[in-house]
Parts: sequence; C-alpha cells; structure tokens
Amino acid sequence: GVTHSARALAWLLLLLRLCSVAAVRRGDVFPYGTLHGDAALQEGDDETSKVLVLTKPMYFYEASFRNLYVATNGIISTQDLPMEKQYVDDGFPTDFPVIAPFLADLDTSGGQGEIYYRQTESPGILNRVASEVNQGFPDARFNPTHAFIATWDNVGAYEEASRHAGPSGKRNTFQAVLAYDETDTYALFLYPEDGLNFFGTRPKESYNVEIELPARVGFSRGEVSFFIFSRQEGPHYSVTSNEQSVKNLYQKGNAGVPGVWLFHIGNSFSFDNVIPAAAGSLLPTVHLFGHEAPNTTTPDYPDYPDPDYPEFPTAASPETHGQHPGLPQVQSYEDVPRTPGPPHHPPEGVAGPGEHSLSETRRLRPDGDVRGQSPEPEPAILEAYPHRVESSPPHAPDGHVVSVEEEVDFDSGVIQYSTDNRETCQRFRQQCSHNADCADYSTGFCCHCRAGFFGNGRHCLPNGAPQRVNGKVSGTMMVGGTPVELNAVDLHAYIVVGDGRAYTAISEVPEPVGWALMPVAPIGGLFGWLFALQLPNSHNGFAVAGADFTRHADIIFHPGNQRLSIVQTAKGMSPENYLSVDTHIQGSVPFVPPDATVEMEPFKEVYQYYPSVVTSTSVHEFRVVSAESGAQSISYQLRQNITYRDCRHAPRAAPETQQLTVERVLAMYVREERILRYAITNRIGPVGAELPGPELVNPCYSGSHECDTTAQCLPGEGQAYQCQCATGYGGDGRNCYDVDECAEGLSSCGSHSECENLQGSYRCRCEAGYELGSDGHSCVDVDECLSHPCHGHATCANTRGSFECHCQPGYYGNGFQCHPRNGKLFVPCEHHRDSLQGSHGGPHPVGAFVPQCDEEGQYRPLQCHGSTGHCWCVDSRGQERAGTRTPPGTPPRNCNEPVTPTRRPESVCERWRASLIEHYGGQPDPRQYLPQCDTTGHFNPVQCYGDSSYCWCVDKDGREIPGTRSHDAVKPACLPTAAPHTVRPLPRPDVTPPPSGTVLLYAQGQQIGALPLNGTRMDKERSSVLLALHGSVVVGIDYDCRENRVYWTDLSGRTISRASLEKGAEAEVLINTARLHDLHISILVHSCCLTDLNSVEGIAVDEARRRIMLFWTDWNRESPKIERSTVEGHNRRVLVREGIGLPNALTYDPTTHQLCWADAGTKRLECISPDGTGRRVIHSNLNYPFSMVFYANHFYYTDWRRDGIISLSRSTSQFTDEYLPDQRSHLYGFPATAPLSVTGRR
Repeated sequence: GVTHSARALAWLLLLLRLCSVAAVRRGDVFPYGTLHGDAALQEGDDETSKVLVLTKPMYFYEASFRNLYVATNGIISTQDLPMEKQYVDDGFPTDFPVIAPFLADLDTSGGQGEIYYRQTESPGILNRVASEVNQGFPDARFNPTHAFIATWDNVGAYEEASRHAGPSGKRNTFQAVLAYDETDTYALFLYPEDGLNFFGTRPKESYNVEIELPARVGFSRGEVSFFIFSRQEGPHYSVTSNEQSVKNLYQKGNAGVPGVWLFHIGNSFSFDNVIPAAAGSLLPTVHLFGHEAPNTTTPDYPDYPDPDYPEFPTAASPETHGQHPGLPQVQSYEDVPRTPGPPHHPPEGVAGPGEHSLSETRRLRPDGDVRGQSPEPEPAILEAYPHRVESSPPHAPDGHVVSVEEEVDFDSGVIQYSTDNRETCQRFRQQCSHNADCADYSTGFCCHCRAGFFGNGRHCLPNGAPQRVNGKVSGTMMVGGTPVELNAVDLHAYIVVGDGRAYTAISEVPEPVGWALMPVAPIGGLFGWLFALQLPNSHNGFAVAGADFTRHADIIFHPGNQRLSIVQTAKGMSPENYLSVDTHIQGSVPFVPPDATVEMEPFKEVYQYYPSVVTSTSVHEFRVVSAESGAQSISYQLRQNITYRDCRHAPRAAPETQQLTVERVLAMYVREERILRYAITNRIGPVGAELPGPELVNPCYSGSHECDTTAQCLPGEGQAYQCQCATGYGGDGRNCYDVDECAEGLSSCGSHSECENLQGSYRCRCEAGYELGSDGHSCVDVDECLSHPCHGHATCANTRGSFECHCQPGYYGNGFQCHPRNGKLFVPCEHHRDSLQGSHGGPHPVGAFVPQCDEEGQYRPLQCHGSTGHCWCVDSRGQERAGTRTPPGTPPRNCNEPVTPTRRPESVCERWRASLIEHYGGQPDPRQYLPQCDTTGHFNPVQCYGDSSYCWCVDKDGREIPGTRSHDAVKPACLPTAAPHTVRPLPRPDVTPPPSGTVLLYAQGQQIGALPLNGTRMDKERSSVLLALHGSVVVGIDYDCRENRVYWTDLSGRTISRASLEKGAEAEVLINTARLHDLHISILVHSCCLTDLNSVEGIAVDEARRRIMLFWTDWNRESPKIERSTVEGHNRRVLVREGIGLPNALTYDPTTHQLCWADAGTKRLECISPDGTGRRVIHSNLNYPFSMVFYANHFYYTDWRRDGIISLSRSTSQFTDEYLPDQRSHLYGFPATAPLSVTGRR
C-alpha cells in the first residue's frame, strides 16, 4: 500500500510539473545591449537619458508624444524628468507622464548594472509583439510599425553607506517594450524568474527609520489642463500596492506566462484608462508566450518563429545549450507536401508555425552569464505572411506560397471572447473610415462602407472615381548573370475603375533590367486586381483588403528556372486619397535583348478567399520578339498570397472563389525616358463566368459605357444604364467636374487651418505651429517645448502656434544660444551691424540697411530699412520670414503672430470665383454661374452654368469663344490653351523615329505619339512617343510625306512648329501668332480668303480628283454645318446643315469619293458625296469622337470618352480594334503616314 501510494504521489508530482509553465528566463527577454544598437544610460543614482525623438509619434492615453526619456529609477517618460526627490518616494499618480515597469530609488553607480534603450522597426520584434497583443486582445488586429525597448540589467537599489557594512549585492533585471502603430500603443513588462531580488527601496530622508517603500508599477498620465488656467490630476493605473503584489510580477502574469504583463496604454481617438490583457488572467497557464493562439492574425509579419528571438520553453522541454539553429531555407514548390496527413515537419532545427522544438531551446544565455549582453542576432528574414488563422489557407513550413490546389490540413481553433474586453463601436469607431458605418456584433465590431463608396470599411473610396497609386520600387535582380539594383525608384499607377484599366509606370529603371522586367506584368497586375471592373455578385481587391495588405508573389520562369520574389506592401492612403504601395523585388529574370518586344495573351486567374488571406496560382506564357533572336516563347508560374486585416465578427460577404479576367496586357520599356510601363484591363466575377456577345452584355460590365471616367455606371435592364458622378464630383454622369468643397463652403476644416481642394475631395492644412487632430479636420497647437528647442540655460514658453526661448538670469542671447554675462561675446546681430562700419570703424554707408539689435545683441523681430521704408519680420538668424514684408506707408506686421503658410497668389479665375460667391451671399444657386478653375488656377476650357448643360468654351483668360455655346447633354469640344504642370525629369525633346510602314500619328497634349498598323490592325506593342513636348498643348497635326516632316499647332505657345522624322531631329518654330482660330486653316490653306469661320474643327482635302477641294466642319453651336470650297476659297457652299450637333472629326474616303464625319453630339459616323447627295449612316453609337482618318477600308478615330483610338470597318460597320495609350489624357489631331501620301488627312 505504501509503495502504491508513493508511486501515485510521484506520478502526481510529475504531472503537476509537466502542466506548469516556466516563468520568463533572462535569455527569453527581447534582445538588448550595444550589440543590438542600444544606447546605454550614464551610470548614477538619478540619471535621465537625452531626449529620444521617435520616428513617428506614439499615443499615451489620448495624447500624441514624439519624445521619450529613460530614467535610472525604473521609469520611461514623455517629458524631461524633475529631480528624483520630487517623485521617487511618492505614490501614484505622478505630476508628469510615467510608464513605470519598476519605479523605485535605483542606483547604477560603481558598475551596479546597466540600463539600455533603443527604438526599432525590426520585423522580428514587431512580429513577436504583434503575436502577444493579438492573443491578449483578440479583437485588436494590431500590426505595430515601431517599438521602443528599455532594459534595466542587474541594477541595484540605492543604499546609504552608513546603514550597511557593505552593499547587499541584490540586483534586479526587468524590461519594458512599447509598441505602436498610427492609432494604438501597447506595453509589455517582462520580469525574468530570477530577475527580482529586492522589491522596494528605502527613502533617502527616512531619518534612520527602517521602512521600505514597495516599487510602484503602472502608468500615470500626469497633470492635464482643466478649463483655461488650471490643471488637474490625470488618469492613472497601478499594478502593485504592496510587497506581495511586487513579488507577483515574476510569479504571475496576465499574458499567459509568469513574468509577462501586457497593457493597452494609448489610442488616438478616445482613451479613458489603461486596459490590461485578459489572455491568461493572473494565474499561470499552459499557454506559451511567443506561440500563437488559434485565432491570432498578424498579417504583416512572418508565420514562422524568428531565429533571432527565442520562444519560451515548456517545463517539459529539456534545456540544451548548443549552436543557434540555422535560418529557414528557401523551399521549392516541388518540396511542399501535397497530401493530407501528419503536420508538416520544418527543416531540421527550425520550429514550424505554432510549434516548439523539443530538441532544443534556442538563444538561451549561459547560466553563469548574468550581466552579459544578449547574443548578437543573425540576419532577420523579411517575408510577409499571416499567422495561422481559423480556416487559414495552407502555407509551407518556411512561410512560402502554397498552391490553392494542394491539400493541406487546416487549423480550426475555437475563439473565446470576454465581454469585459470586447471592442465596440463606442470605443473604437474611429478605426473606421469617415465614409463608413460601424456595427457591433456579439464578438466585436466591424466597419462597412456607406452607399456610394467601396472598400473594406477601414478604407473607403467613392464608387466610379479613378484611383492613383504612388510608391517606391527597390531590390536586386540578376539579369543574364549581372546584378542590377533598383534603389527606391518611383512607381505611379492610374486606374480607371469604371472599365478596369490599370496603367503603371516605374521610372529611372536602368536598361538591362528594364527590358528584362517587361514580362513581369504581375508588378502592375496587383493594381488590376485591386480595382478590377466588378461583375454582379463579385468584389475587387480593394473591397476585400482595403489599403492595408501585403502581397507576396513567387515567379518561376521556364525553361531557365530563374526565380523572382515580389513583395508589395500597402501602407494606407495619403492625404490626397492616393494608395501608397512599396514594392521589393529580389531574384533573377531571363535576359531580354534590347529593343525587343514582349507579347502577352489575355489570361484568367482564380483567386481563393480565406479569412485574412487570398491565394492564387497560374501559368503565363509570353513571346519575346527581337531582331537578334527572332521569336522566343517563355512561360512562368505565378503563385501569390495577399494577406490583409479581416473582420470576422460579421458574416462574410466575399465569395470563396473569384475569377480575374485580364483582357489586355501591354508592357513596354522606353529607353530614352528609362521608364517601364504596364497597361492591363481587368474584370472580376464568378469562376467560369463569361460575358455574352457585345449586343447582349450591359455596357457597365463590358466597359463600353459612355459614363465619365469620374462617374459610376449603374446597370439597368438589358443594355440600359445610368451614369452617376462619383462623390466629390458634380454633373450629369456623362460629363463630371470636380466640386471645389473649399470655395463652396462644403469643407469642415476648423480654425487655424486652410482648406485645400483635391480632385474629388479636399484636405485641411494647418498653419505653422499647429497639427491636425484625430478627426482630420481640426488643428491643435503643437507644444514645441516638449522637444526642448531652447538652449540648456534658457527657458521655453509655448504660445499659440509658436514658442519663445528666454535666457536664464545671468545669461544673454536669443534663447537658442545663451552666454554668461561675464566676458560677453559678439552675437550675430552685433557682428552684422558693426561689420558695416568697415575696418576703421567709420560711419555706415549711405542707403545701406543697418540691422536693429536689442540690448542683448540679438536681432529685433521687426526690421525696417530707413531709406526705403520697407519693414519685415526676421527669425533669430536675421533671415526674413516669408510673407511679412510691408511697403512704405503701411503699418508693419505684428511679428509675434504666426505667419499663415505661404501659397501661390490667387489667379484671375479664383479671384473672380470668390467675388461671385460673395456676391451670391455665400450660397450660389445651382443655376447661377461660377467660374470653374483647375488645380493650378487656370480656367477650365469648358465653362457651364452650375450643374446645368448650358456650356461654352473659353480661352486661357476666361474669354468666351464665339459660337461655342450649347444647351444639350454633350458639352462642347473645348481645347485647353494653358499647358499643364511640367513633370520632371523631362525626356529629351528630339524625335524618336516611328517604325517603317504605315503609322498613325496622334496629338496628345504634351506629346506626339506613333501607332504602327499591321495591315488594318493596330500594332499596340510597337507604339511609341514620337516627340515629347512638355509645356505644350499639341492639337492640330499633319504629315508631309514628300519631306518626311510632321507639323503641329501648339495652343499654349500659339505657335506652328515642325520636325523631321529623322532620329534626333529637334523641333523648329515656324510661326508665332495670336490668332488661334486662323491657325487651323493656315496650316493647310496657305493663302485662304475664308474669313467668317467660327469654330472650325475638322478639315479634309480631296486631292484624288483633278480639282482639289477643301472641306471643313464648323460646329458653331447655334448653327453647326459642314462646308466645302476650292482651295482658293471659291465656290463655297454648305453640304450638311440638318441632323448634326458637334461634328468634330472629318475625313475623305478616296475609294467611294465621299466625305465622312463623326459627330460627338449625334453619336453618328456619316458619309456624303461632295455634291451633297448619297448621305448615309455608317455607325450610330459612337462615344465622343474628336478626330478621324480613313485608311484601307477602315475609319480610325480618337475618342475623348475612352481617351484612345478606335477602329471601325466601313464594310461591316463594326468596331474592329481599340488602342488606349499608357498616358491618360485627350487625344487630338490624327493623320496617317505611309510610304505614299495618304489622302483624307485632317
């Protein structure tokens, strides 16, 4: 019986031991020490670190702070600390902000330990903190961007020598980690199991009374402002109250492991007090710190243990002290297990996701080394995958992409929530977009975009509006054995959401890699998926992932087996509502010969959707065509994961699978500009969904609708649809214009702010000395004194919008530089003033400006020139402050008032608009006229009465162009006369010759483009820029086949120019003129006697018959017509007067000897004989044609709705082809070049 009882007791003890959790060991804390980039605090009894300016501000309670200080006495503060006697022996709360992992009278004098601190953005550290926060706060979905680590290593207590024969030798080790993103801050306190050997300190002034004050642990906001002139005690939170509660710091924990304590300590929107984690209460549990809970999702960080940072072993794990395990190796797709069965086994020595290696405990410090620094880290692996999630997709053990076709066991953890820490809309509504509603569910809250917007609720964009993406591209690639580096070059993308077109341009790409990256269209393909045209019951990428995601794509080329990795990280929306995406590319790509073209066929991709993750796998084929090697076929396999922040509290809306159909892919590298371009047309819908023929599909789904690019297409029955301008735009949907919320009083910007209009939106910009508050509209004063801008012997006084520095008594100076009174030194103003007297101390030169100095030798804030009477304000260096100069006879500025940020002077258009708004009493009627100005202040070429269709054209000075007034749905075809802003760097302004054969030339504002024809098909891959003309508005264009020259008109410079089509030829100006409308005619009719033309738009010449005839369209809106005459102007007659509206385009068909025109008002393409007979309709459903040419039985016309070139067969009256240039802007003039002169040119 005794033996049996003994065995039972032994088994019980063993079971208890196996079920317990070891506390945090010294080797398990976050790495620290100088080898890890830490700064060390000066040793002493009452030391404070120098100010540490954070890379981005951190929220503590409800306030934002940029500075941190570390103090000897176990605390971190957001402001410089007072002397220790003012706080070290007092309880909570303190008078100043405090984060206290162990507030006591500590001392590091005489080598009694070290104190280290640093800020970091290490992915391994951020990953580890994110894992702990998301398991301690299940609804947090926290993805930190920055962290701050402070470690007190073997520090002692202050001990008076008179009380002890010698120091006690007791030492404490503890650590505080602060991690934060743009809205939230969390704190981790770590106390190793042997780290606390004393639990309080004696007061210095205890008068030999043997008392000991327990250490204070917790958080204090400090004093906060109350009403205007008073302050009151702020909120605080205490963890300890007596000695036993201090001992609990390493015996218990609230994060699942003894010695680990986790708290939510700040939020940018609303925060009453600190919230402790509830993952493990105060009792030890079997959950391991550092291991993921089944419901944890940390999408921005790796899902494998980081070899730099240890995990805490279980009590059952044997401790071994050996070599550090190797880093996870890149695993090929062929090595990934493809059959269900036991869990994946990671490479030897590496723990897999959610696992812990029982063969070794990693990165433990040797037992005897209690003061040594944490081991130097091995290189971190920078890859982006989510942690295991409920029903998560498969991942390989090393975190690489796994195909959706592979069968892998899924985790299915049970999520448990506590009503005490459930996040609700009342507390966290601010995490939703301003254009979203917040909804509470039983387990938490979710954000949902309002009607008229799309997105994931955290980010919402207006339906129908075009979108822009900005970012940087970096990485190193091997091209034919040669490494080529991209160092943060610019990426810009423009997406027309209404028809799914995505244009991507990457600048400053060196030539070898520029050609080689042409096949890698998935770089720009991400933006196609994000903003794809949505078919019914489908969601594009932005509607699922919003603007916070990471996309990892792996590409394997065949037959060369080159491998390329692409990581694209979305970092939210800019103030202009542009998506910010950074791209990192690493690996090798096949060599592509210079001047080669890449041909890619349309393809389809199937996307699988899981909570927080989207996966896809596909195979792409392309051909490389070059003069050297001919045509070569290559393929690559693409596998990708897109991880994002998902809200699981609401029922899932996205389908499990969707199909992305890519209808067109174009890639080109422009050697002269060093720009790599991708153009992709995308739509997304159910798997297997195919659109019916053009006559059956709704135009909203085919992209053939006539809605403006800033409008949403709303499908109806059959082919019916409606156009609705996006939020922030006005108009009828077919023609939309930006609403200036600032000018029309629709903004919500507060005081001390300036409203800046944006396309489709606006933003509030604060005056100097202010910053935006959490609501994004109001401006709050910046307390510059928190950053200690003044000299060490000066005091700082914060003022509204500014601050003042004053030297302390006994010192003189400007507050930024203070000097002792004894042995006074010359200061800048005195030196400036006295230097004007010359080397002999003579009088100042007559008429010279002499600075005025104060009694301390500093520049007076107000300076005046005695000879001219001008006055201005200066800074401490005597430099004039912009915007403060006043002319003679006017009162000078008050230099103590903040200066409103300088802005460009108001233009004539803007002043006129503001005057009329004031005249209308601030609330103009929709039917009243207000000048419409563009973002640079110029008049928009088309002006309208309010939101009506009563419109007309104006020149650059706002003067109406006669004959352009209209009162129908189609606005007049007004041409800009002011050049857009120049975008640098500029390509060379010389000619790049087009390919041989027949080429369509087109004018597109600041450039002339060339589009070769292969038969009658447009050869899009060989399209190029013939001539870049920045600062111009090129409209009229023609080609002289005999001299091989191109001629054009520039409406901005009011010039006619020409250039030879030889390589390197430069433009020459032929004519400068102020008569713009005569310009269209004089380019073709050298001595024209027609002087009563109004709005001439199209000109055609019939030179196929013996007598040359001249035809032109006059779209004077009161009486549009088409006329003809001889080239000398004789025998003038009207051919067409009835049934036309806006006949822009005109060409001559030499095979049928008919004149043809395209009308943007009637939407028809018609032809008629020169004698006025035989009128017939070729097509009756055009969009907005502008210019047209006839060639080889086909009409080619530029379309302002599509901003492209459309071809149409004369025989079948069907559209045959379409070309959409990479640059998004209107196309104007449109001739054709050929080996022989082509008739019917415009």
